[in-house]
Amino acid sequence: MPLFLLMTEELPGAILQRDGKSYAIVPRTPSGIVTPEELERIARVARKYRIPVIKMTSGQRMVLVGLNKDDIPSVWRDLGMDVGQATAPCVHYVQACPGTETCRFGVQDSLGLGLAIEKMYKDLSLPAKVKIGVSGCPRCCGESHVRDIGIFGTPKGWTIVFGGNSATRPRIGDVVAKDLSAEDAIDLSRRLLEYYRDHGKPRERTARFVERIGFEAIRRDVLAYTPYIPMGK
Repeated sequence: MPLFLLMTEELPGAILQRDGKSYAIVPRTPSGIVTPEELERIARVARKYRIPVIKMTSGQRMVLVGLNKDDIPSVWRDLGMDVGQATAPCVHYVQACPGTETCRFGVQDSLGLGLAIEKMYKDLSLPAKVKIGVSGCPRCCGESHVRDIGIFGTPKGWTIVFGGNSATRPRIGDVVAKDLSAEDAIDLSRRLLEYYRDHGKPRERTARFVERIGFEAIRRDVLAYTPYIPMGK
């Protein structure tokens, strides 16, 4: 049985599992950051409700698997955390590497940028799910080249990539702009998401959107309104 999201007030973010009886939920952990207090609450909830599986996902999130339907509202109340969307057409997550916070290779603050982007765009309604990867250097530990929007740092600033995908039809994203400030990288990400929102078809991921529309058309239409990027750059 395929997974699906029950969009009800009683079961926020509940994902029915293949057994047709149990559910999973995904607490939101922006850029993979959790506090000791949140970890302690997760552990208490897992013991209290006898949750059999806590799985770390590729998106730097924790999915709690095997919940009883009747327990879900109480689990969310005890967790005190926001819902991390898993199937809805919106920004699902922003994954980020440690960047200059701890990594010796980091040249830009990927954690800071990732947290800012997730906070700003997590509630934006989009044609399909969007995953964002932020990396503090060109090694791209945030998987920036295969995310719907990818951002990676260089000593000169931030590079923006659009239309990547790592699924069954993988696609390396196209470079939209280079050497941006953090402020301009956030603004360009917003413009790309809004362009995709306005022109994408329902359930069409950005990789397929770029293939249909054409990257040069997207780049031309979006960059025409970005004063910090001279046309032709």
